[in-house]
Amino acid sequence: MATLLSTPASPAITQNPDIRYLGRLLGDVIRAYGGEKLYKQTEYIRSASVDRARGIQGADVTDTGLAALTLDDTLNFTRGFMLFSMLANLAEDRQGVAAEPGADVASVLERLESHGIGKDAVLDLLAHSLIVPVLTAHPTEVRRKSMIDHKNRIADLMHIKDAGRTETDDGENLDEAIFRQIALLWQTRPLRREKLFVQDEIDNVLTYFRDIFLPVLPALYARWERVLGARPQSFLRVGNWIGGDRDGNPFVQAAQLRSALGRGCEAALAFYMDGVHALGAELSLSTELAHVPQAVLDLAEASGDASPSRKDEPYRRAISGIYARLAATCVALTGAQPARPSSLKGEAYGAPQELRRDLVTVAQGLASEGDGALATGGALGRLIRAVETFGFHLATLDMRQNSAVHERVVAELLRQAGVEADYLALDEYARIALLRRELANNRPLGSRFSDYSEETASELAIVHAAAEAHRVYGPQCITHYIISKAESVSDMLEVNILLKEAGLWRAGADGAPPQAAIMAIPLFETIADLEAAPSIMTAYFGLPEIADVVQARGHQEVMIGYSDSNKDGGYITSTWGLYKASQALEPVFAKAGASMQLFHGRGGAVGRGGGSAFAAIQAQPKGSVQGRIRITEQGEVIAAKFGTRDVAMTNLEAMTSATLLASLEPEGISQHDAARFAGAMDELSKNAFAAYRDLVYDTEGFKDFFRQLTPIQEISGLKIGSRPASRTKSSAIEDLRAIPWVFSWAQARVMLPGWYGVGHALAAFEDKALLADMAQSWSFLKSALANLEMVLAKSDLGIAAQYLPLVEDQGQAESFFGRIREGWGLAHDGLLAVTGQSRLLEKSPSLETSIRLRLPYIEPLNLLQVELLKRHRAGEDDPRIKEGIELSINAIATALRNSG
Repeated sequence: MATLLSTPASPAITQNPDIRYLGRLLGDVIRAYGGEKLYKQTEYIRSASVDRARGIQGADVTDTGLAALTLDDTLNFTRGFMLFSMLANLAEDRQGVAAEPGADVASVLERLESHGIGKDAVLDLLAHSLIVPVLTAHPTEVRRKSMIDHKNRIADLMHIKDAGRTETDDGENLDEAIFRQIALLWQTRPLRREKLFVQDEIDNVLTYFRDIFLPVLPALYARWERVLGARPQSFLRVGNWIGGDRDGNPFVQAAQLRSALGRGCEAALAFYMDGVHALGAELSLSTELAHVPQAVLDLAEASGDASPSRKDEPYRRAISGIYARLAATCVALTGAQPARPSSLKGEAYGAPQELRRDLVTVAQGLASEGDGALATGGALGRLIRAVETFGFHLATLDMRQNSAVHERVVAELLRQAGVEADYLALDEYARIALLRRELANNRPLGSRFSDYSEETASELAIVHAAAEAHRVYGPQCITHYIISKAESVSDMLEVNILLKEAGLWRAGADGAPPQAAIMAIPLFETIADLEAAPSIMTAYFGLPEIADVVQARGHQEVMIGYSDSNKDGGYITSTWGLYKASQALEPVFAKAGASMQLFHGRGGAVGRGGGSAFAAIQAQPKGSVQGRIRITEQGEVIAAKFGTRDVAMTNLEAMTSATLLASLEPEGISQHDAARFAGAMDELSKNAFAAYRDLVYDTEGFKDFFRQLTPIQEISGLKIGSRPASRTKSSAIEDLRAIPWVFSWAQARVMLPGWYGVGHALAAFEDKALLADMAQSWSFLKSALANLEMVLAKSDLGIAAQYLPLVEDQGQAESFFGRIREGWGLAHDGLLAVTGQSRLLEKSPSLETSIRLRLPYIEPLNLLQVELLKRHRAGEDDPRIKEGIELSINAIATALRNSG
């Protein structure tokens, strides 16, 4: 058998037999479908890279084997290494490399019990909790959905192999079936030919809801019911931005919002109908053998099912009626007949609560017999939980837009309505006064007879579409409106003005409080925004009409942005700024009598808040979680965390477990230490901020250096998302989206946003013993340093130096790179000193093993990428060069995993 990719490059491969097995099959596939020449070339390059990575004496560091590749060979070689990384990711996920000990609810209950906190306290918390991962379309998922689907089929086949079987359910030899799937991967085009449209993103995310979340969440709840000994309310849900996030994306309009909600409704109803149909086959209880309560008999009689064969089977007749009503609901809400129409006539359900009521009636009937086992758990229990969790809307869709857009739209509405000629010229106090006057009455500013700009017309259409969605799917379909670049109270009031245009904000009559069907939520992104957040929220809560709305709702959300705060101030300043803002907001909310709900805008890379969510949630300041948390899940992280049901269950349980700990576990450090540690962090943050800003923003030419060193230009051309790379046409770093900023540095293996400035701060801090104490005992710093350590381990300035010839001004390139190299050395040495290690990841053997496995497979890809970038930028127009660059970006991102 072939040995490609199965010779150990590090202890990792010998420790994970799945990687060896899948790597061997991939080698067989390359030999069979790519030919002996390609196989030998690939094996030679791999072996040479492995030897260099191991530091084997006598290894020729100049003979990479890459020079012998033709352009066609380069494309095939890159695909081979990309597929190995994808299969290695699959194997690691199966072996639980990413799973963390204690990240399950059962373990958390034991841990809390050791602090004297029992199940009753947990259930009390869950009674008002809300935990929501929110899926976004942020473009760092470079793989086509077809590639992910094949990978998931391999994962399913590997599960069968785990059971000791040698054949599939269809009688196919298991090894041959896995080989066939890898062969299909080999021959599947990895790159998109056409740019993604918003509708493509909507379709892609729906597959996760249909295949993963709809079945997984009810199964998780069933597990937790057994562990808790009680049935908690549905606190874990999944949110969605795709189709509602318009910030910088002109392609998201009212039609896309309607499509996202309509397609979600179709998916939810199809799932319920399949579940109800299966129940009809299962619930064959006869009145001749079982006592059936009157409520079930009434439901059966109301169904219209008069089939003689089911005369003594009231449960089946009741289920037939429920199915008929669901089919009618499908027609009413989607305009289309279900795939399996009902032979009966039923009245459409007016709300998901009505469907739940009928299902509960069936469950209560089953519970009245014997020991109630027929009603507890099982398919019926999971279906009831699904209806509670997903409703008819499937997932709450967030709306998001930039505050500057709201400002312009409100100004135009006020001008055309004859209220205020120049709203933009007003100061903040005058704006607030004017907006409050308008919110105090229900008179709309807009008129169908006015001729509005395209921007204003689009924004009005969006809020009217949201109001229509509330009428059709219920108020839970849209509950949040995110305001990007929120910097003032008026930024929040402007959203309420727009919502009022569609009746989603209503002024109270005769002294009654106003009603807000959708919550205006500020997104504080920059370091300055985070510092100003407490004063802005204090002023907002101080407005009587807002206080009334918040009191009626019981909570208010604030979103904090990891990506832009990092781009603005660097890693440690961003991390500390987010912590301090969360901490400072808590008493503001307490004074307002509102529960605080923080929405964490995290990305996949460390520079965008990536890393262990389990550790990050636990590291939040005490009092800032309170059982309520939302977190964005973006790009390649969605497939990594929710690509299969098993992986999704692990990650959702970890998120829930961490939230319980952050909410209930006592503070791990004393108040005295907390004060000392905070003072130290202020000093560290100040020095790190100064170093980062000096390089990135205050040094002439750095913008050009970044754009020439990294493949940012080429990444901007990838067909990986509907959203432009920049919010504006400006080339300034300030206007570049944080995602391509981080993604580009990762491709060149510099990963600067994840570490630059930290080393300067650590070196300048005099009390090293205090730092060591903080790193050992403070969960916040422990988590921050763990993420820093991971990104340092994945960076490679030796490889990054290979990109330097791409920079036009070589003197400038050497100067900038010298500063980067010095900063990396300071970060590396400072981290080891603080954590007491002799090498990176010494105390994280699983992660070290995972990264060491990948390094020999990433280096050749980087070297090829550099050569292709040189030829592309020199004007060579062979389409294989551009394809090779895009393939290399795909392959490197796959190997690094959390690169965006």
